[in-house]
Amino acid sequence: MAEFGLTQYLAAEGRIIVAAPGFDYDSFPPLGERLVAGLSARIIEKQSDADLHSWLIDFEGCQLMLRAEHYSESVWLEALGQGLADEELAFIATLLQRGI
Repeated sequence: MAEFGLTQYLAAEGRIIVAAPGFDYDSFPPLGERLVAGLSARIIEKQSDADLHSWLIDFEGCQLMLRAEHYSESVWLEALGQGLADEELAFIATLLQRGI
């Protein structure tokens, strides 16, 4: 059974909302690492704030932000700029739609 799926692909905004298991602030890092591994991506940098994890990841040479907000249990991927990762995000959305 897939651990991650697609909730919504917002192409115009350069954002993918990821369906993920429930988590809290402390349990997100291993969950996020499994998501990144499932995408065959790599983590470049991690930042944590009061209730938000923001990770810079590399997916096939394209840099994206992986964000996870503790209180809403929301996980999403976003492009760093308008139109910079359209093809990559569309491909990731397809992967997530099938489940990883």
